[in-house]
Amino acid sequence: MRIDILTLFPEMFEGFLNTSIIKRAIDKGVVSIQLHNFRDFTLDKHNKVDDTPYGGGQGMVLACQPIIDCLESIRKPESVVCLMSPQGRTLKQALAVEMAGSISHLILICGHYEGFDERIRSFVDMELSIGDYVLTGGELGSMVVCDALTRLLDGAITKESHEDDSFSDGLLEYPQYTRPLDYKGMIVPEVLTSGHHENIRRWRLKQSLKRTMAKRPDLLTGREFSKEELKLIQEIQEEDQ
Repeated sequence: MRIDILTLFPEMFEGFLNTSIIKRAIDKGVVSIQLHNFRDFTLDKHNKVDDTPYGGGQGMVLACQPIIDCLESIRKPESVVCLMSPQGRTLKQALAVEMAGSISHLILICGHYEGFDERIRSFVDMELSIGDYVLTGGELGSMVVCDALTRLLDGAITKESHEDDSFSDGLLEYPQYTRPLDYKGMIVPEVLTSGHHENIRRWRLKQSLKRTMAKRPDLLTGREFSKEELKLIQEIQEEDQ
């Protein structure tokens, strides 16, 4: 996958692109992430990329010309252009999986200041948000998108490493433990050291259901439960009584 990011602050990405899984994925050729400062495309003699809004109001609005000219310099027929915006579709795991599996070239546009000239939206394929809150710019959101997609690409991490992630099957992930077996009286559940794979699988499913019921019951709304899940839910409810 190739990802191009349009931003006024490419320096914000320095640490992000040079650490951990993202750097390894780039080095292995799994993903290519390129930064483009759309200030380089302004025709204004003072290098301005924003202006006051028509009709009055607070703040400055990003102008069409620099962003569109930058976009058109890298856009290809297969490109999917995404505008980072709090008004966009919320990024969830299912959407991340869909995007990682279907997009070969993603272009992310990062806003700043008060917002975009509305006409910029005519040049994008989708708007994307990472949550119902407002940030000072789209840079942090674009990093989240890059991270969420990159780890799903073949060769970034093993497939098994993300198959059981929270939200991958609509449930929160089960608890994880490592050495030591006993830490200040907190002991690893015996089932995990039993070597009985079926019991471990069942315990993990039960714990995922239990966590989801306690922390994110909204995720269970409309879910079609398997017979095994219904039985485990009944066990959880009986234990809580």
